[in-house]
Amino acid sequence: MNVHKTTADAKIVHTTVSTSQPKNLKTVYLVAWFLCALFYFYQYAVRSAPGVMQSELTAAWGENDIGSIISAYYLTYAIMALVAGVLLDRYGAHRTIPVGIIVVGIGCFIFAQGSETAGMIGFVLQAVGAIFGFIGASYVAARYLPARMLAIFIGLTQCLGMAGAAFGSKPVHMAIDPSGSFQMSWQTVWITFGVIGLVLAIATWFVMPKDSGDSATHHGALSVSSLISPFKLVFGNRQSWYAGIIGGLLFVPTTIGALVWATSFLHSGDNLSMSEAASIASIVPIGWVIGCPLLGYISDKLGKRKPVLIGGALVMLVAAIIAVYVPAGGSAIPRYAVALTLGIASGAAMIPFSMIKEANPPEVKGTAAGSMNFMVFGISGIISPLISKLMGPTPDKSLDLHQFQDALLPLIGAIAVAIILSFFIRETGLGKQENKVMTSTK
Repeated sequence: MNVHKTTADAKIVHTTVSTSQPKNLKTVYLVAWFLCALFYFYQYAVRSAPGVMQSELTAAWGENDIGSIISAYYLTYAIMALVAGVLLDRYGAHRTIPVGIIVVGIGCFIFAQGSETAGMIGFVLQAVGAIFGFIGASYVAARYLPARMLAIFIGLTQCLGMAGAAFGSKPVHMAIDPSGSFQMSWQTVWITFGVIGLVLAIATWFVMPKDSGDSATHHGALSVSSLISPFKLVFGNRQSWYAGIIGGLLFVPTTIGALVWATSFLHSGDNLSMSEAASIASIVPIGWVIGCPLLGYISDKLGKRKPVLIGGALVMLVAAIIAVYVPAGGSAIPRYAVALTLGIASGAAMIPFSMIKEANPPEVKGTAAGSMNFMVFGISGIISPLISKLMGPTPDKSLDLHQFQDALLPLIGAIAVAIILSFFIRETGLGKQENKVMTSTK
């Protein structure tokens, strides 16, 4: 049994090592990646815009909130993650990523029409195209940039995405603020977004390498078999499931815990002012901006993934326990330091995105990226309603500290499970692969 496992692992390692990635960083490929990462920044800013203009949208649409269009966005985004990966593998980056940017731009123009129906259609279209941001950037990094730098470029991509979320909403607020100097209508904001998208799509189309997809088996007639075969390769690999589950579990403490519930927890549970609670919660995504490229760089420098993954997750676990179970008044550790540490360590959640590509054949790197996003969003979709149900506050009563602690316990448990699973996932870093190759030649 062990012999078969070793043989299978060696086959995957050999396939990964034999890719045609360049040994050195080339400017044209670096620019191509940057435009994809810039697209990821752009689509995050677009995605956050409805949250900034809630009062304007409520006034235009009536008393309906924007929750329905947000839910439709993420459902579409998760499904499209699978589709985008296959399209990248089959047709390559040049014929897919610029189209994705154009679709986001068209969605912005439709949103600008003003009605609630147009808002729903436009936002769903944005989700259809937006998925090509991260998956496209990671596909370009995995195919055209040196393998030894994969993790840091995936980390930098996520860094730009978080920057888009953190800073992209500020210009929108300034633009639609009646007391501001711009005095722009919210419809004009969406038209501006649309124009930016079209310009970015044209630039990406000219710069992106004109290669086709990786696998010759994808280039024949389109059939059910040709569509299913890459998923069979990815989901038939146990390492893909480890990477997807670990990544998903490490995402939820920040995406659900920090970004959704941290402000309420710190205000109602820890008795901080709303202003201070919001400020502390905002430190976590800033830490993420730092941690994603930092841990990616360390992983690439070591040539190993697992030590950085496990180490980052352990720091996450300690920071999360302090944040939830050590009251602000009873701790000598500043809350801002805890939030920053949690955010930086959360960069470990990006390591499995590199591992799933390295654990699968190169001709399905796009499908692997799409599958990874699908699993991560799927886990978030499962855990988010669970946490909301555990919170269970009535409109006229806030939760106390112990109720918050009980409700947030599954997020801490998610980190612990991710750490345990990290010991079972196979090391995919180049340092490990080179050691295997050297051993086989002795």
